[in-house]
Amino acid sequence: QVQLVESGGGLVQAGGSLRLSCTASGRTFSSYSMGWFRQAPGKGRELVAVIRRSGGSTYYADSVKGRFTVSRDNAKNTVYLQMNSLKAEDTAVYYCTATERFSSSLYEYDYWGQGTQVTVST
Repeated sequence: QVQLVESGGGLVQAGGSLRLSCTASGRTFSSYSMGWFRQAPGKGRELVAVIRRSGGSTYYADSVKGRFTVSRDNAKNTVYLQMNSLKAEDTAVYYCTATERFSSSLYEYDYWGQGTQVTVST
């Protein structure tokens, strides 16, 4: 079992920045690829970014490329999502998730955090 706890969400103006953190406990953090998904009101859960176990490979949704950066610190059991140039359409609940595979599909992810709200005002 892996427990995931997100933090860092909040209210920010359009064009601003936020950094989300997700700290894991339980099984070996470095065994998992880590993903960030988001879900806006009335919409399905969508991939934002994924980072491989070692941090050597990443994947981003087209909608966030060039604005968001995913990183991890295996010594701290933590994955980060740096979000810059935020837009109103980035408003959503953001979820941290873990998988033993490197995947863009939410169905491949076994463990999920409780989510953190990000609201971008215009």
